[in-house]
Amino acid sequence: MVDFSNIEYLKTGNQKQILAFKILTQNHVLLNIAEFEPLLVGTIPLNIDLENSDLDIICYWKNKTDFKTKIQSVFGKEKEFKIRETKIDNQETVVANFKIDPFEIEIFGQNIPTKNQNGYKHMIIEYQILASKDENFRLEIIKLKQKGFKTEPAFGLLLGLKNDPYQELLNYKINSIT
Repeated sequence: MVDFSNIEYLKTGNQKQILAFKILTQNHVLLNIAEFEPLLVGTIPLNIDLENSDLDIICYWKNKTDFKTKIQSVFGKEKEFKIRETKIDNQETVVANFKIDPFEIEIFGQNIPTKNQNGYKHMIIEYQILASKDENFRLEIIKLKQKGFKTEPAFGLLLGLKNDPYQELLNYKINSIT
């Protein structure tokens, strides 16, 4: 299995993954926020991204104000920077967006350790599903995403999940794949 806690795997990936590695390392994106246990998640690490997919970085903050201050001080001068607070699944969440060409970057922070956040859990489960399926399955996910489906609903459709795909994927057992 890929060690998603270290972005070194991107160096040997596809062109977009290699470029993502270069942008993240040259701009010290993860290094500058290392105290928040940042992890790159989403479609780019899984090679199911679209042309305009962003780099999603999840973080774990213990003090929301300190996290917001740090994100603002480190990335506030980047193109199209914006930061907001919201609630997702009843959890206080801070989301920052900005661009470092050619990528839009989203930093998503909650008071939950990063490996316990749904974004990470979904990615690991989706990785395992992709590894257990053939290339056609991956291409079908991309086709659905091109039609406007979000990632989890695309997986849900192809796997025949009946209810909320975000929740059902968290409970999905790979050994149920035949």
